Amino acid sequence: MKKLHLILVCSVAFLLLFYKQAPGLNLGIFGLILTGLICFNFQDRFTDRSHLVLVVTSVLSCIAFAWYGDPPSFFALSMSVIFLQFKTQETKLKIIQVFPLVFLNGFASLGRVFMFNQWLPKRQINNNLAKKLIAYFMIPAVFLILFFIVYSFGSDHFSSLFTDYRLYIDILQLILISGFGFYISFTFWNYWIPDICYDKNEMLDNDFSNVPEIKNQNTFSFLDRDFERRSGEITLFLLNALLLVFIATYNYEQFFEVVKTSQLSAATHERVNSVIFSILMAVGVILFYFKGGFNFDEKASKLKTLSKLWIILNGILIVSTFIKNAEYVSFFGLTYKRLGVYAFLILAIIGLVITFLKITRQKTNAYLINQMVWYFYGTILLCSFVNWGNLITTYNISVNKGVEPRFLSSLNFNDEVRREYFKQNNLESLFVDDPREGEIQRYQNETFLSKTLYYEFINRRN
Repeated sequence: MKKLHLILVCSVAFLLLFYKQAPGLNLGIFGLILTGLICFNFQDRFTDRSHLVLVVTSVLSCIAFAWYGDPPSFFALSMSVIFLQFKTQETKLKIIQVFPLVFLNGFASLGRVFMFNQWLPKRQINNNLAKKLIAYFMIPAVFLILFFIVYSFGSDHFSSLFTDYRLYIDILQLILISGFGFYISFTFWNYWIPDICYDKNEMLDNDFSNVPEIKNQNTFSFLDRDFERRSGEITLFLLNALLLVFIATYNYEQFFEVVKTSQLSAATHERVNSVIFSILMAVGVILFYFKGGFNFDEKASKLKTLSKLWIILNGILIVSTFIKNAEYVSFFGLTYKRLGVYAFLILAIIGLVITFLKITRQKTNAYLINQMVWYFYGTILLCSFVNWGNLITTYNISVNKGVEPRFLSSLNFNDEVRREYFKQNNLESLFVDDPREGEIQRYQNETFLSKTLYYEFINRRN
């Protein structure tokens, strides 16, 4: 299929799926259509295992959105289909370039749609075209209209077959949905990549391409390599010493100092925030010193040792925070935010491991970014596939923490467990105006294409 055909097919599919519909099952179907068209039209470009993995994750993400219809599954669907398209079409570009290109094309497509020579096929006028138009369309249409008029006068029932009905079409919505569908399809199939993305792509490589030049590269023009190396050693030695003191005081406050239960929430949030900024700055320090020459400096063994120690100490800090968050959960139960802390800490550990590998394997700073994009994508996928609301509810009920009726009703996709808990503890009479039940009823009353499949398997409340 040509680019124009892909754009038109997807535009029509979008119109049929979303006209007078809310996002739901239709978006999952549209994602499957895009995935299928990519696989069908560009199957010859599927050269490695990552393409197959992205096809599988795209299909699963579409199913996840059709089932849950929540923000995590939406981001998983969007990233999966866009990653698949980008990985298939632009095999040489690094995946990190997807994010600025999506933002750029969101605006560029508004103007590029009028550059017809870039996406409309160039065809020469064929002499037979006019003949075919007259013979196959105009002449049959004229005779059809004439005989229709004659037959309409001869039979009222025949006339009523074509006149006794009305089409209820929302012209404004039809135009808006058509335009939006065309915009999305045009941007997806006819995206623009500036030349600078190809020119600077080598800067995002995982390995250094010009090692001899990098070896002699100085971080500061006014300092010799020996001064730079010594400066880095002093800096990292002091930072390690400072971090040791911080870990000692941090763990003392967490595990030995008595904190009132009412103040535990605020104290935990403050400490988690400090760890977040500490980890980000720690990685930044490593990237600053090992962005070039020190990766290959034979005299930088002390600097590398101090950097690895710095990474290990930050890992200890993460483990301490992990334990503190677990203590917080044991006091108050699970919430989405507390699960989010776990997710960030796990990503932070992965980031430190990759930073460690960057130093030992002499990789570029882009290596860390390229790897973390995929781990972040995997986190989004995991968030979209797992029913976290049901997990939180089940855990909290089992430990009898965080089981306030309004809190349980604020969680998503936990309805069967929540109803059973309310019934067993006679909370239905105390919590009559449950907003969650009204939301379930609204979802179940949606039209087919707007449905979220999860709610179709929830029994209606009597």
